[in-house]
Amino acid sequence: MSETAEGSVRYEACDGVAVVTLNRPEALNAIDGAVATGLGEVLERASADRAVRAVVLTGAGRAFCAGADLKAVARGEPIIDDTHPEWGLAGLVRHWTDKPLIAAVNGTALGGGTELALACDLVVAADSAVFGLPEVKRGLIAGGGGVIRLARQLPLKRALEMILTGDGVDAATACEWGLVNRVVPAAEVLDTALALAHRIAANAPLAVQLSKRAVYRTHQGRSEWDPEWGAEEPWAVNQEAGLTVLASADAREGPRAFAEKREPVWRGE
Repeated sequence: MSETAEGSVRYEACDGVAVVTLNRPEALNAIDGAVATGLGEVLERASADRAVRAVVLTGAGRAFCAGADLKAVARGEPIIDDTHPEWGLAGLVRHWTDKPLIAAVNGTALGGGTELALACDLVVAADSAVFGLPEVKRGLIAGGGGVIRLARQLPLKRALEMILTGDGVDAATACEWGLVNRVVPAAEVLDTALALAHRIAANAPLAVQLSKRAVYRTHQGRSEWDPEWGAEEPWAVNQEAGLTVLASADAREGPRAFAEKREPVWRGE
């Protein structure tokens, strides 16, 4: 197990899964410069660690993330990492990683909190969680990916209702609309997200990572990660990923382990 020191963002890795915790409970885990830098750095760390096969993002205390720290904004402080502005809000919303990201939304996820969930691949939410983009109520725009991603992950009129009214929706509604994968009691959120992460981590890592990349490169309108991806021909991307996987040691190990009636030993290559 590896773990960072206590700070605005905590990082712990064990058994193929990294848990990243926003650690400003006194501020409902609102995003300031320290969170942006810390989150960006631990995402880089997880991406570079071959032992990490999935990442779970959650919040300390009773909130997932209350969005941008408006007090910091009012003071003129940055809420992105100065040295890596390309990572976007909170060091994450434009920060690509091949490792699957699961949001364990343990409570309120408003503004930037919803944008963090939108940037993750899967979402497990507490039944008490609330999602919303209230920026228009403060004279702002959901510029951390909210106005881009919400309409790509929800039907257009659902997304526009949330964006233009600034009103939130509860977890059950978010799940019904397709914004959330699972809704569970608050006490079970992290365990449910970890179980999902371990199911992913049990699979061949190269196949998982190239599958994720191919999905985002070919899904209609998914060019928010990379402007070049929007112009790519889907079957060419599919063939590229497939040939890479077929040439890997894991592609030989999987059928061999099945034939030998044992668990595969993945190398990630």
